[in-house]
Amino acid sequence: MKQGVKAFCLAMVIACGLTSYPALAVQSTAKAEAVTAKAENAAAKDKAVKADEGEERTVSINNASAEELASALNGVGMKKAQAIVNYRDENGPFKSVEDLKQVPGMGNSLVERNLARIKL
Repeated sequence: MKQGVKAFCLAMVIACGLTSYPALAVQSTAKAEAVTAKAENAAAKDKAVKADEGEERTVSINNASAEELASALNGVGMKKAQAIVNYRDENGPFKSVEDLKQVPGMGNSLVERNLARIKL
């Protein structure tokens, strides 16, 4: 009798295991597809960022807003960009790119690094 019960229990375990296997396989496939989709999205974003980095767009230091300056200039955040705009408002338009060195927080190396991105 005990062998019959053991055989029945073993058969039930195997049957339950086999019926739940397809559900687990579907979940694994769905997770793998989601991970693949996320990886593809990340790769597409990386390409877009690299394309933006490859294109050095120029920005006018006499006309650009603080947001435009911060996004276009390397090493310039909103605080320095706002300082550029404030300096321009107080002292008038820049007469040369070298005048940018007079802005508090803008050193020689920062201006030199961004020469290709700056126009009057």
